[in-house]
Amino acid sequence: MRVATFSIAGERRVGLVDAEGETIAPFDLSVEAAKGGILGLIERNGALPRTLSPLPLSSVELEAPIPHPRRNIFCVGKNYYEHAHEFARSGFDSSAAAGAIPKDPIIFSKVPESVVATHSKVLIDTRVSSAIDYEAELAVIIGKEGRGISKEDALDHVWGYTIVNDVTARDLQGKYSQWLIGKSQDTFCPMGPWAVTKDEFDLETAGIRCFVNGDMRQNSKISLLIFDIPTIISTLSQGLTLKPGDIIATGTPAGVGIGFNPPKYLKAGDVVRVEIDGIGTLENRFSEWAQ
Repeated sequence: MRVATFSIAGERRVGLVDAEGETIAPFDLSVEAAKGGILGLIERNGALPRTLSPLPLSSVELEAPIPHPRRNIFCVGKNYYEHAHEFARSGFDSSAAAGAIPKDPIIFSKVPESVVATHSKVLIDTRVSSAIDYEAELAVIIGKEGRGISKEDALDHVWGYTIVNDVTARDLQGKYSQWLIGKSQDTFCPMGPWAVTKDEFDLETAGIRCFVNGDMRQNSKISLLIFDIPTIISTLSQGLTLKPGDIIATGTPAGVGIGFNPPKYLKAGDVVRVEIDGIGTLENRFSEWAQ
């Protein structure tokens, strides 16, 4: 099923999406239970509440599936072969000396306050950065707590999936050996448009694409990850307890802005659209931060 967090008449709600019928049926949840978005459903860990009468999708404002995650978003770097090589050539890769292809997953994070919804503006602060890049990614949503999770059991801990654009200030990423500042600027984590439960998503066949102003820049398959999702979950959980609602962005394919010569950075007015088969489309316009 497709589940969205949305607002209507100033209230946050959670609902079941019928993308073909372009409707959303709100779950019968209290305002308090819907406060965290789909977290309320994940934490029920049981039968879903009944749904109310469907509403036209056009009549609601979609929010990020989890508008404010409780913890940083876990992210994986250099996790597609071609992207690992383009990043190693870019001059921004502080780990390039160890080789283009990592031996183990490279983990970093984005702060919760960077999350915005589909159709929200992503803000470019030219006083801080002049090298803004896009990264289309599949994100995993954890549904069951676990520590020391084996690869064999890893998918049992998954609730579902959504789309993330791991927007990055490349100049800040290059300046600091840790990536958090360049990855965590305000509005730098568009997420959505909704989440799909794991039973409705095919990791083997799903394609991932990214367009900038209608021009396709990235086009790959989720199955081409260097470190697959069970490996990522197992790696993260070694000594670190994963909790329901944790989000893991799994890496981006080749075709990011720094992969071009000269680089194709984003500017105010650009529209970035990320598509993942079986989930939907995440689209955001980039705008200049008001001085």
